[in-house]
Amino acid sequence: MSAPRDPADGRINLETDSTDLPDSVLFGRSPLMREVRHKVERVAGANVPVLIRGESGTGKELIARLIHARAPWARGSFVKVNCPTLPGTPAESELFGYAGANRTKLGRVEMAQKGTLFLDEIAELQAGLQARLLQLLQDGQFCPIIGPENQRIDARVICATNRDLEDQIRRGNFRQDLFYRINVVNIYLPSLRERREDIPIISDSLRLMYGERFGRPTKALSARKLEMMQQYHWPGNIRELENSLKGYVILGSEDAIRTEEGRREANFAVEAATDNTLSFSLKKVTREAVRALESKIIVKTLQAHNGNRRRAASALDISYRALLYKIKEAGLSTRKGAKTLHSAGIGDD
Repeated sequence: MSAPRDPADGRINLETDSTDLPDSVLFGRSPLMREVRHKVERVAGANVPVLIRGESGTGKELIARLIHARAPWARGSFVKVNCPTLPGTPAESELFGYAGANRTKLGRVEMAQKGTLFLDEIAELQAGLQARLLQLLQDGQFCPIIGPENQRIDARVICATNRDLEDQIRRGNFRQDLFYRINVVNIYLPSLRERREDIPIISDSLRLMYGERFGRPTKALSARKLEMMQQYHWPGNIRELENSLKGYVILGSEDAIRTEEGRREANFAVEAATDNTLSFSLKKVTREAVRALESKIIVKTLQAHNGNRRRAASALDISYRALLYKIKEAGLSTRKGAKTLHSAGIGDD
């Protein structure tokens, strides 16, 4: 199985085709996720809009892909639109296409014909595009920019958000009539903190899956480590857990799963919040912790591939260019970092 990459930055993430993941990773065994499974099974065969809500990293896109895969129109395309990153001026043509005298651009909406249009982070959609999306959902029609007459579209629309849409409506940032249109079936994905009983089975499934992918079988996690993992708050949810298990498989050490450090940082944050004399940047601490873990994983992977960066990039499921960027970002391309790589037997390709 190969997980698609984010072409913008090559980050390793849980953007995997959900049809390749075992149910134990997708759903676990908790009652909350049994309800999610039931809704997915019920809605898959009905062409109605679906709204998936939940924190970042809970697997909203995975569930959207699963609904598409189990639908009668699964042979159609699954077309993802990342609403926050739609370009400013040409956003409308990106979605609805462009039909001019000398050039025609196919929009994402038309690409999803007989398939699924997935609008990720729908709360970030521009006001003008909200109005056009409302018309699409009401009439099943759209008109390309400077295009001919309206065209009909037959595609299921799935939206996802980690924002409180009701609050966005009160603030005037999101149309109430559009909310009613997209919210025909509502699926809430609980955070990992709300389904701690699923952590052992998800962790073991990911351990086996990545052990096979990377050719590195690893022993089961200790009971003590699993207990620590169940106590940890997992702000990055399933995505954070997945990256931790990747680190465990590659490094071969339970220390790659940084639950103890994470809890200490969380406790310090609480103390800082009640002490006006302290300033604390959770983003900075998280970023530095992730960077440190990435550096260890990169060095270990390069060692495993005799310093060949292209093979290491393939094993990490990121582009070669992204690996070079991460080596530079981690300071491994500096004189001090280069010495670390050289001492590990790693040179240029």
